[in-house]
Amino acid sequence: MSKPFKTLDDMGDVQGKRVLVREDLNVPMAEGAVTDDTRLRATVATVGELADKGAIVLILAHFGRPKGNPSPEFSLSQVVRPYSDVLGREVRYVDWEGADDAVAMLEPGNIAVLENTRFFGGEETNDPAVVARFASLGDLYVNDAFSAAHRAHASTEGLAHVLPAFAGRAMEAELDALQKALGAPEHPVAAVVGGAKVSSKLDVLRHLVTRVDHLIIGGGMANTFLAARGVDVGKSLCEHELAATCEQIMEAADKANCIVHLPYDVVVAKEFKPNPATRTINVHEVAADEMILDVGPAAVESLGDVLKNCRTLVWNGPLGAFETPPFDTATVALAKTAAALTEGGSLVSVAGGGDTVAALNHAGVADAFTFVSTAGGAFLEWMEGKNLPGVAALTR
Repeated sequence: MSKPFKTLDDMGDVQGKRVLVREDLNVPMAEGAVTDDTRLRATVATVGELADKGAIVLILAHFGRPKGNPSPEFSLSQVVRPYSDVLGREVRYVDWEGADDAVAMLEPGNIAVLENTRFFGGEETNDPAVVARFASLGDLYVNDAFSAAHRAHASTEGLAHVLPAFAGRAMEAELDALQKALGAPEHPVAAVVGGAKVSSKLDVLRHLVTRVDHLIIGGGMANTFLAARGVDVGKSLCEHELAATCEQIMEAADKANCIVHLPYDVVVAKEFKPNPATRTINVHEVAADEMILDVGPAAVESLGDVLKNCRTLVWNGPLGAFETPPFDTATVALAKTAAALTEGGSLVSVAGGGDTVAALNHAGVADAFTFVSTAGGAFLEWMEGKNLPGVAALTR
């Protein structure tokens, strides 16, 4: 089936061609070592395939926020050695000074990381002069960095308009998964949305109630919805000033025939610390000095039954304060149910966002989900129904 964007399969012969590949190499580092190489590993399929086909692979990426001021702490040179280890191939480093000569000396199959794109002040403003500078080094352009696709920068959006543009393998996998999850999903569709504050996910909730059949709200967000419904949530984290907004979202859900699921039993404690004294109670029994820190077991069991009747699941955010035991219980239990249904073939499950990835890894089920996106802001903006410039620029 034809895709709405071109992929590496549409590139034709790349032998000896210079291919500018936008990747996300913005990895966390400490004392010269990469502390999480997830983003580096995500590039292997695209970069390896192009190099094997004889392309000269020139990697564009940003690192930190230098704001157009080149400095050693933001140099991508420090990522080259760990990146080479991940790829299992030699990776060269090309500084912007003398870049033309350095690129001219590269041979088919070579891989080079160009210095930080944000060393150009015009990168983040999509300056045509910066776009032209990047384009002068390449024949073709591949965007493989979905995590940067919500930014209209020179290296993520501008280049797609001046060179033949294609989606890399990681970008392709991400867009395929997102299409299955919300673009053209199989119904019934459930969405799990958790996190501390409703205010950070208002656009997500407004968009989802028009697209899904079941909206499961967890985390501190659920407390705000419960309070809006007249439930006394004690000293729980709660944005009481958003009561009217929550009511509007629930009314919109009613109109769209979307069922909103709020917890009816909860785990409470008087102190927020690891393994305090807790009570599992009906949501109407929260004392004034208690805070809701997780969804209760009865609610989790009924949410599992909801998922059993669904065909598609989108997940963003934990159900409770999962970093602090025992308030990881509900998130782990529902994640395991979703994983089992996915492995059983009845559910397409797509999850994304930093907290979500951490929670699914903690539950040991990230590999069992259909797709787990490591993109933070881009995944959230996609869940809000927003147009992502880096993706739009790739559309045929």
